[in-house]
Amino acid sequence: MGDSTPLGEFLRARREALKPQDVGLRAHGRRRAPGLRREEVAVLAGVSSDYYMRLEQGRESSPSAQVVEALAAALDLDGAAAGHLRRLARTPPGPHRPVSGPEQVSPQLRRLLADWPGTPAFVLGPALDVLAHNALAAALHSGFERFDNLARMVFLDLAGRGFYQDWHRAAHGCAAELRAAYGRDPASARIGEVVDTLCARSPAFAALWARHDVGGKTLQHKDLHHSRVGGLEVQFHAFTVNEAPQQQLIVYQAEPGSGTAAAFAELAPPAGHRAPVAEGLPGREPVAAET
Repeated sequence: MGDSTPLGEFLRARREALKPQDVGLRAHGRRRAPGLRREEVAVLAGVSSDYYMRLEQGRESSPSAQVVEALAAALDLDGAAAGHLRRLARTPPGPHRPVSGPEQVSPQLRRLLADWPGTPAFVLGPALDVLAHNALAAALHSGFERFDNLARMVFLDLAGRGFYQDWHRAAHGCAAELRAAYGRDPASARIGEVVDTLCARSPAFAALWARHDVGGKTLQHKDLHHSRVGGLEVQFHAFTVNEAPQQQLIVYQAEPGSGTAAAFAELAPPAGHRAPVAEGLPGREPVAAET
């Protein structure tokens, strides 16, 4: 993950992603590097150039709330990115916490997954580890080497390119979700482990990670392709788990009477089938919901 201050890395990446015209400035002369100059951001935010430079370099890491809001406006951040900036400004850099044991999914939530035999559903941890899933979710992702971590599946598993019909959108979403999770918990060794692995093995992920885009799962449409049943059009829902706020319950739904609904019925294992437990990344194994 590097030794730089997360706040400084984020400010620099977002500054370099902007053009002068994006924030109402005129471009004067030839620029040696893309994006806004530090001095331009400082003027837009109403702070001194020296102070802003210290923020980027990590020599200043506790800006006031007023300065944070001014920087969010100067960098034209949307709601998710502005929230990420606020979290980074409140969180001093520190050493990563040791990796603990696998995150626990409550028995009640695992029973809920099993009670939806016709709907793919699974639980994600903050590092996009698949912590639990029902049988139909396992069948839907059966073309992957392992159903263990969504980011690994998108960037490192060859099946990902065919499964996600808009792979670039899926890839951008994974990187943005991991960036948001990192902002909420920069000391998480598990998030650091996943990011380091992906940066080392996937140039596509490394490039997206360097952009510092921030996002989260919302209600949206997904186009998938399964090797056995063909194209699938699903509605995607994400719910925060109250007893474990770092976990998300993910549910895929098909329009009633649609070809996707028929495909789900074809993929659904026989009644009484136990979903397989996939092998996760080191120290992480998703737990199958009992059926």
